[in-house]
Amino acid sequence: MMMKRVVSLFLLLMLAGCSAPQEVPVQKAQQGKISPERSLNMEALCKDQAARRYNSNAQKINVIGFERFQGSYELRGYTARKEGFVCSFDADGQFLHLSMR
Repeated sequence: MMMKRVVSLFLLLMLAGCSAPQEVPVQKAQQGKISPERSLNMEALCKDQAARRYNSNAQKINVIGFERFQGSYELRGYTARKEGFVCSFDADGQFLHLSMR
């Protein structure tokens, strides 16, 4: 009788262990920081590209937003004539393209 209880208790513990919720590691987006020097370089390059596209001086180009996505960066801005644009960069800060908005 004692042996049955021990076996029953053992089986119960095994089943309880099998039905316990498994912890699944939560994946988080990588939040690497971009250096101030790199962000300033990206801003200067964006202003230069926009100045060429809009036939303007880089001093007349305003960059007003900097956003980071999973694998890229976007800088939003506008010209002195209120023409909007977005500069896109890859994860390493390399210029990809300029879009008019």
